[in-house]
Amino acid sequence: MENIVFAAVLVGALSHASWNSLIKGVALDPLSVTTLICIGSAVVSFVMLPFVGNPAWAVWPWLIASLVIHLVYFAALAEAYRAGDLGQVYPIARGSAPLMTAAATTFFIGEHLSLLAWIGIVVLVSGVVLLSLKGGRDIAKIDRRAVGYALLTAASICAYTVVDGIGARVSGNSLGYVLWLFITTPLVVLPYALYRDGWAIMPAMTDYWRRGLFGGTFQIVSYGIVLWAMTLVPIAIVATLRETSVLFGAVIAVVILKEPLRPIRIAAAVLVVCGLTLIRLQ
Repeated sequence: MENIVFAAVLVGALSHASWNSLIKGVALDPLSVTTLICIGSAVVSFVMLPFVGNPAWAVWPWLIASLVIHLVYFAALAEAYRAGDLGQVYPIARGSAPLMTAAATTFFIGEHLSLLAWIGIVVLVSGVVLLSLKGGRDIAKIDRRAVGYALLTAASICAYTVVDGIGARVSGNSLGYVLWLFITTPLVVLPYALYRDGWAIMPAMTDYWRRGLFGGTFQIVSYGIVLWAMTLVPIAIVATLRETSVLFGAVIAVVILKEPLRPIRIAAAVLVVCGLTLIRLQ
């Protein structure tokens, strides 16, 4: 992998962590926060589109498929958080998705990874899972409903990652693909959010519209870099590197938000760095 691609994906991961940190403390449920960011990214994308141009028409089947999968993702994630704790749901979704993506790209689109890359993915994902673990009601007691929705969330992340990776390659203009994806995503997310939670979510979100715009901008930067990288290197590698956003999020939490630096975070960070090194060397 070229140094510029490797570094760019890490910048994308930092952008992902940044927009997540922007919404920390927002008094909204996960679905409302997701909807707020989707609307913000759609507004910013619409403004940017004239300067970027449109992707090839051949991408629309991939865009439509991605929208459907994203709807499943948002619904599964919302139900997972309603059924279980963050400490149970988040590690399963974060940890399973890159492994699912690596398997899917190997079997369905023929992207074969070296043994060193597989080891790097497993090591990095192990660190991500450790970083994602947080206290919950009782994570020793497995809530089957929460786990089921968490796995469905991971499967949908895998599916839209592969679909968007292929769509970006077909598009001839990966940033144009990303902008249209974010412009159209509220068409499926907002109706679902209104159906699920009612019109009461709208006044609540208006109080945080500035964060929505900033978060949407960071989201565009993050995913735009990711899809550009997927046009150059295997999708599974990029998808795994993207998960380093959890490491950047932990650093932001400790340095800026003054959360405690626990030993488990240090151990997890070491695993993530080791995984990064192995992936870079493959």
